[in-house]
Amino acid sequence: MTQEDVPATVNFWGDHPATEAEYYAAHGAEGESSYFTAPDDGAGARRLFTRSWRPAGGTRPRALVFMVHGYGNDISWTFQSTAVFLARSGFACFAADLPGHGRSHGLRAFVPKLNPAVADLLAFFRSVRRREEHAGLPCFLFGESMGGAICLLIHLRTPPEEWAGAVLVAPMCRISDRIRPPWPVPEILTFVARFAPTLPIVPTADLIEKSVKVPAKRLVSARNPMRYNGRPRLGTVVELLRATDELAARLGEVTVPFLVVHGSADEVTDPAVSQALYEAAASKDKTINMYDGMLHSMLFGEPEENINRVRGDIIAWLNDRCTPPATT
Repeated sequence: MTQEDVPATVNFWGDHPATEAEYYAAHGAEGESSYFTAPDDGAGARRLFTRSWRPAGGTRPRALVFMVHGYGNDISWTFQSTAVFLARSGFACFAADLPGHGRSHGLRAFVPKLNPAVADLLAFFRSVRRREEHAGLPCFLFGESMGGAICLLIHLRTPPEEWAGAVLVAPMCRISDRIRPPWPVPEILTFVARFAPTLPIVPTADLIEKSVKVPAKRLVSARNPMRYNGRPRLGTVVELLRATDELAARLGEVTVPFLVVHGSADEVTDPAVSQALYEAAASKDKTINMYDGMLHSMLFGEPEENINRVRGDIIAWLNDRCTPPATT
């Protein structure tokens, strides 16, 4: 499969900086990459690979959007198509590969503890928002799948006024009963993970097959050299079970304004759990959009008309919360 087989508006496939810059320019955006060294918490400093996408021509952005990718993915390849779209729509976007993902520090797809990852991302996000050129701009969180869960964890660990809102795309905010392993499997996994947490032995379905609807885009996703396609590691699975159990118990504490978008046919994260978040959250400003027949990869894996529909709803929600209130 060649790059020409995929619509030019989908994304940039590759790593050559000059070609990437040309791609950004052609789509009304500018981008750059770098590394951020997170503060040493006693376990050693960790380096995160980061990217930023801005409106072209030095235009002052309407807001800052801090983006978090999902399990096994990274911030390059397919993920950045959404960031480029947001940048050309007037938003400055910032993201980092999670520890153990992409080009960041750590064993591939091994996340033994989410709290340090949350702390690292928050340190990076705050370093960006402190820049003089960003003074006064509203700040939004944006998370896909596991990234949605991390966005909620960031919100629950920070003052409520820190975020203007959060966009949660098919968030993994609780493991549904139809997906969660039955008792006593979680207890067995937890016990074994104490001795061999890095073992990639947890059976799982083909996530690309279940997430991406368009066959040509499945091939693109599978070609991503930074994507982890192996079996989940024991320690990661145990930690995700723990973190989502924490979130499930704290949904009523969510106060940030949020938009949830979820496909009704999603088999990776449960649409019913997003509905439970919407109903339980204490947020005064909350919206949920369910899309009939869409799968998990709503912003890449669907036909272009579906992607444009979801993008349109997201940008409208963000724009509404960046418009200054009318004066009387």
